[in-house]
Amino acid sequence: MLTTCVMPGGPDPLAQDIERFMLHLRNEKRASIHTVEAYGSDLAQLETFAHERTGRETLKLEDIDIFVLRAWLGTLARSLAASSVSRKVAAARALFRFHQRRGRIQKNPAAELATPKLRRPLPTLLDVDSAREVVETPSGDDARSRRDRAALELLYGSGLRVSELAGLDLGDVDVHAGTVRVLGKGNKERIVPFGGPCAEAIGAWLQVRDELRHPRTGEQDPRALLLSVRGRRIGVRELQLLVHKYGALGAGRADLHPHAMRHTCATHMLGGGADLRAIQEMLGHASLSTTQRYTHVSIEHLMRVYDQAHPLAHPSRTRRTGR
Repeated sequence: MLTTCVMPGGPDPLAQDIERFMLHLRNEKRASIHTVEAYGSDLAQLETFAHERTGRETLKLEDIDIFVLRAWLGTLARSLAASSVSRKVAAARALFRFHQRRGRIQKNPAAELATPKLRRPLPTLLDVDSAREVVETPSGDDARSRRDRAALELLYGSGLRVSELAGLDLGDVDVHAGTVRVLGKGNKERIVPFGGPCAEAIGAWLQVRDELRHPRTGEQDPRALLLSVRGRRIGVRELQLLVHKYGALGAGRADLHPHAMRHTCATHMLGGGADLRAIQEMLGHASLSTTQRYTHVSIEHLMRVYDQAHPLAHPSRTRRTGR
């Protein structure tokens, strides 16, 4: 818990303002204990830094301007991860916003602080052989194995989001045309193709789909493409566990998750020569920059494209063109 600093001339006004905000967090906002403790620690650090920076024994909230705040963050950035600095920025913003709304100060200098950009880790990527091994691991003829094979084929073959896969209805899939109608983010509908192996897996699953029913009532979801063992629409969590299971069995990757299958699909398509815009449309990305983040291009692929396309890639080409 934050303690109010007591200076020779009485309680420090800055410490009092921080304590009022902390009471608001605990009693009015009913923030979690973790949030209260974290914000209390962050603001105590800010208070200490402000006193050291200004050399003054007592400070008011309005004495902390954007220059003090930027100096504070500059010090933090030398030793802390961007995520930790971002939380401290949030704490400072919340403190000043609280007092601004109550008329205590006119301006919120923390609003001008730039939040550090967090590096988003690139998703897991499987090579072609590993992806094939994962998809082909469920090879039994029982209903559950066939369902799992169909699910993995759609994740890797069509690059679906796990929520999109769980939400598919029987009427969304056209096995003969090799397409699936997907309702993606923002309720945007798109048509996504799938290949022959995926069509075979879906067809095999549909032949035994009727076997998955509630063990006591015999009930079954009449619309869902993929069912749980109790005849209900399969859930996102069950699909995640399914991918973990076959990732471990097929490729020794117990950390494998559905998004890695989607990322792998996009990367392998790009490596096979697919246009980035086509991949964007298939994955349902609103921005091309998002698609670029999901695609690793191996140096071997880049060299192959260079050798095939660039006129200076081979000396013989240069001689033939007379340059």
